[in-house]
Amino acid sequence: MPTGVVLLTDRRVARRPLVSVVAAAVGGGVRWVVLREKDLPRAERAALAVELRAILAEVGGTLIVAGPDPLDGDAVHLPAAGPYPPPSVGLVGRSCHDSAELARLSTEDYVTLSPVHPSRTKPGYGPPLLPDGLAALIRRSPVPVLALGGFETPNQVHASVKAGAAGVAVLGAIMRVDEPAKAAATLTGAFDEAVTPVPRSGPQPSTPTTGGRR
Repeated sequence: MPTGVVLLTDRRVARRPLVSVVAAAVGGGVRWVVLREKDLPRAERAALAVELRAILAEVGGTLIVAGPDPLDGDAVHLPAAGPYPPPSVGLVGRSCHDSAELARLSTEDYVTLSPVHPSRTKPGYGPPLLPDGLAALIRRSPVPVLALGGFETPNQVHASVKAGAAGVAVLGAIMRVDEPAKAAATLTGAFDEAVTPVPRSGPQPSTPTTGGRR
């Protein structure tokens, strides 16, 4: 199941060749990648999927393909509009934005909820949910949720984990920067920190001993 920082690809905004950016992000800790690039011919997209799967395989990661065609893999991420029912593959995610779309879910394994924050990738795409709105929808979701939209800072990652998100999906924060490995490491580190229990400080109560008096 996708967790942590999930990278969505967009070669049109990437500062380097897409495969290079993904490799850098994986080096920074990313283990889940969603291949978009829907405008490419299927043969080119399938070849790209092969390259990205090879990079992820080295670290036990997973490639998810946006759209119903898994491109010879077994994981897809579907838009809110369809298809319904989802295809029968190993892992199915779907984009959702409100409670009505969550109510249409059937056999999906996870969803993205967006936009959590204002997004440069999709400006004006609905009012942002913000952490409180995200938390409210997470409570309604029957499956784990990835928070999506406008993630750029560790504090945003922390807030979404606190709201109940299983991970955060990012695009521009890694695709657009000069150092994608550093950006990925910063965000994955923030996620790991957010899900790591903080040990209580101060003296702990002693455990009473058992047994009777001598």
